[in-house]
This record gives sequence, structure tokens and C-alpha cells, in this order.
Amino acid sequence: QVQLVESGGGLVQPGGSLRLSCAASGIFFSINVMGWYRQAPGKERELVASITSSGSSNYADSVKGRFTISRYNANRLIYLQMNSLKPEDTAVYYCNAKIGSSDYWGQGTQVTVSS
Repeated sequence: QVQLVESGGGLVQPGGSLRLSCAASGIFFSINVMGWYRQAPGKERELVASITSSGSSNYADSVKGRFTISRYNANRLIYLQMNSLKPEDTAVYYCNAKIGSSDYWGQGTQVTVSS
């Protein structure tokens, strides 16, 4: 059983910063890719950023230069540092882990960017 526990969401003003964290627990050999997705009301879930076990990262164009993903603790802990937040970043953010051919998801954490 794999569990992903997220934390760090909240309300922030435009231009502010937040850091999301996601910790993976359970019995598994290795996680191939971990990442963050988000889903805004009325929109489809989209990839925000991902990072492989070797440290290669990938970002959505909309967050490049503002968000940074990092990975620690034998690749079981990831952070998403979000700077220069915009109202359009408002969404529920979900942690994702790809283990073998399976996808695992966290419960989601709300990020609201508003003045």
C-alpha cells in the first residue's frame, strides 16, 4: 500500500509564495517519477511539475521560472516551491507518484491566490 500525504496549501496574496510538500510511505522498491498536478474548478487536471528519480525535472509553461520542484529522502519526499503566485494558480494541487505501471495520488491540498 502506497500513501502520499500532502501539506502546505493555503491562502496567499498575488505575488506571494507557498511551499507544498508530499511524503510517500509504504512498501515499494522505487518511485520512477513524482510530481504535482492541479485542478481548478471547471477545468481538467493538469501537470504542474514532475521530477524523476535521477533528478530530471519538467514544468508546465505557465509555471516555468516561478515554481521549483525538488526531491529528497531517498526520493520519497518532494517539495514544490511556488513563487510569484498569480490568481490563475488557484486550484487543488495533487501529489502523484508513478511506481512501476501504477499511478498513486494524494488527497489534494487547496491553494488560493487572492487579495
